[in-house]
Parts: sequence; C-alpha cells; structure tokens
Amino acid sequence: MASSDPQLHFVLVPFMAQGHMIPMVDIAKLLASQGAIATIAITQHNALRHKAIIDRAMASGLPVRLLQLRFPSQEVGLPEGCESVDTLPSPDYSPGFFAGNELLQGQLEESLAEIEPKPDCLISDAYIPWTVGVASKFQIPRVIFHGTCCFSLLCIDMIRLSGLHESADSSDEPVLIPNMPHPIQITKDKFPASLKKPNPASDAFMKKIREGEESAYGVLINSFEELEPEYVEPFRELRQGKAWCIGPVSLCHKDEMDLAERGNKASIEKNQCLKWLDSREPNSVLYVCLGSLSRLIAAQLIELGTALEASEHPFIWVIREGESKQTLEFENWLSREGFEERNKDRGLLIKGWAPQMLILSHQAIGGFLTHCGWNSTLEALGAGVPMITWPLFGEQFFNEKVIVDILKVGYRVGVDVYVEWGQEERFGVVVKREEIERGVRKLMDKSEENEEMRIRAKEIGEMGRRAMESGGSSHLNLSHFIQDIVNQVREKAALIQ
Repeated sequence: MASSDPQLHFVLVPFMAQGHMIPMVDIAKLLASQGAIATIAITQHNALRHKAIIDRAMASGLPVRLLQLRFPSQEVGLPEGCESVDTLPSPDYSPGFFAGNELLQGQLEESLAEIEPKPDCLISDAYIPWTVGVASKFQIPRVIFHGTCCFSLLCIDMIRLSGLHESADSSDEPVLIPNMPHPIQITKDKFPASLKKPNPASDAFMKKIREGEESAYGVLINSFEELEPEYVEPFRELRQGKAWCIGPVSLCHKDEMDLAERGNKASIEKNQCLKWLDSREPNSVLYVCLGSLSRLIAAQLIELGTALEASEHPFIWVIREGESKQTLEFENWLSREGFEERNKDRGLLIKGWAPQMLILSHQAIGGFLTHCGWNSTLEALGAGVPMITWPLFGEQFFNEKVIVDILKVGYRVGVDVYVEWGQEERFGVVVKREEIERGVRKLMDKSEENEEMRIRAKEIGEMGRRAMESGGSSHLNLSHFIQDIVNQVREKAALIQ
C-alpha cells in the first residue's frame, strides 16, 4: 500500500481443520507485513493452537489480531473442545460439527459490528459459504481462499463444467479431462467425493460452496506462478482475472520457534528432534506423515511400519494419536512387537503433532512419504525435498499428478483406491508392505535418477523462495490484491460522498 492509502482491515475466517487454518494464519502475517490489519476469526480451542505464533507476530509489531468465537459444542451435541475436524472422535460427529460452524455466523456479525476499525474485506475459506451473508451485511468484498493449487482446481472445474463425472461409464478406466492445457487422464474412482455418487446432504453443501465461489469478488491461492504457469492463466480466466497466487505462504516464517510451532505445539521437543536429525547423514532420512485427518486402519499402519523397517533407511514417522479401536490396536502391535525398541537407532516415532517445517528444512531429510495434501506438498517443495505419494481423498490424487507427472519430483507408492474419509475400515489395506518398501527404496537408494530429482526439487524450492521475496511474483500478486481492495474502498467512499 502507498503511504497515502488508508490502512486496510482484513478479517480472515478459516475453515476449522488444520490444513485450512494453518495457511490462513500465514496469510494474515503476509497481509500485516504489507501494512494491513489482519484479524483472524477463530474459535477458542483453535486459537490456543495458533496463539504462540500470533503472539510473536504481534510482539514484532505486525498488526495481527485474534477474534475468538465460542463454538456451540453443547448445542450441537459435540464433546467440549471438539472444534476442528481433526479433533472429532469419529466422522459420525461431522453433521454436528458443520451445524456448529453455521451457528458462528451470528457471533461473527455481532463482533464485526463492534470492532474498530471496521473491516474492509472478508477473506473466507471456500468451505464456509455462510460468510456470503456476513460480507453482504457489512457491504464489503468477500474473497475466498482455496487451499490447493490451480491445477487441481482447474481439473475439478473442467470435470464439473463438462459433465464428465456424470458421463464417464467405467470407474476404473482412465478418462481424459477436457479443455486442459495438456492431456490429463485419471480414473473416475479418483475424483473427489463431491464429483461422485449423489448424496443429498453433501450435494446441498457443495451447491452452497459453488454459489459462494461464483459470487465471490476473487480468489487467493496458495501457489506461485512459476510452479504451474500453464494452469494459473486458464484458472484466472475462469475467475474474470480476480485470482491471485500468493504462495508458498508457509515461507513467511523465518523464526525457528515459528517453524517448530506452526499449527500447534509439537509433541516432541524441538531440540530433541534437531539433535536426532543432526546425527544423520545429509539426504538419508525419510520423513513419513500422512496428514492430520488420516485415519488409516491398524492393519495398514502395520504394513507401513513393517515396510519402513525392511527398507533399512532411517526414518521419522508421525503417527496420529487418538482413542479409536484402530489406534489402540496399532499401539498394542507397536508394544507387542517391540517396534520402537528394535528401531530406536534408525527410527524416530512422533505420536501427535510434528514440527513438520522444521523437519523438512533439515539437511538430513532426503524424502517425504506424503498424503499429497497441498500444504505438505508445498512445504516439501519449499524445502527442496522429493516425495513418495500416498493420496487418500479430496483432491489429493490431482496433487499427486502435479508431484509425479508435471514437476517430476516424486514416485507413486501405488495407491489406486480413493479411501472415503470415515470409511477406512470398509476399504481395508490398500497398499501392501512390499509396494511401500519398493517405493521407499526407489526414492532413498542412491541413483543418478534420484540425484536429478533432488536437484529439480531444490530448484523448485528456490523458485518458491524468490516468488515470496520483494519483487517476486507472489509478493507482487499480494500487493496487487491489496491495491485492488484499496480501490474498492475508495470507490465505496466516493459513492457515500
């Protein structure tokens, strides 16, 4: 913003899942670093997860604020403290969670009526369509945030607009996605759930999301133009030019404590983790994390653990905590088999939340076995780390294509099944230990092909860092977005006068 421009006030409303909240906090820091006030509207338990990073940002002089809302747990039948998707005891609680989300609208409107200065723009996660009404009430632009890349969004758009999801006959035969810059094939059974069989409840919600996207002033994307230039432009054209790539937003963090606590307080001490990594050779350790929403069954986790041990490569393995039958069964296996003790010199298990960015940025990390969530993908690319891909659901099979086919910085582990979230037991084991071990060895064994892939990943990481620096494409896009909102504020003021 120019010194003569008014100081803008952005209110950010993240969807309450870790993969959505974390980049929104990053965006708040980026907006504040360009002189805007950024207020994050979030529920109380979620605020605790991000408070340390926000407090440090405020202490450094950045105008970042927290607006804490009370999640109506009791009213919707949820246990106290279950305020994000990853804290739900089981997917059966999802309807109550979404109902509680919608009840936040009134609280947010009451808070915004009293807040000073008044908000100039609402940045809403695409998965919170009720913010359409909030923006309308306060007569401010509503910009949506998409937590994935232009390629995956464009694939979904083209499938839906062409009706391919309705016309494709076989679910396991590859189909060509129409109107893409390059030929892209995928099987229908890997489409996101919203493009599959009709479901009255989810279909109604997705309809609201699409309507909210169509009425939005613009879209912010956590990607950078140099990463996917052939897909940014057609995606932007579909949004009448109002689409800004401003990532990788995770690179806003420079402080080691921010890297360690991004998203939540880690379940392992920072120094303990770094000490373990410091004792390893460069590019020798495989980092294994399948995301905060992963609910793999015990039998699948046992296959994974057995493969990691058989690969003979050092590893850090992040395991989801919980009290589900599957988690307890797996914990019993770990104890009964003596897995941790047997692998203590080669493997580090982190049960709970891991300091992922801190780990990925360490020179000892040579590969990342990932679920292809876009945050994790960008964090790996930002650190120059090649990947083994294990997509689960959502748009992750499209993200896998970016990693393996477009950027050529990863290998597939061999997952051919879209596992619907909450239905893991029905699908059973989807990747056998032999396939996993083969994938680990393929990435971590020394070879000319792997070295070329590692160089390519580091070059992409460097492109991402340049994009975020002053004068880089993402830095300029954020400046252009802010200026666009400044112009909107001026036009509104002129009309009032």
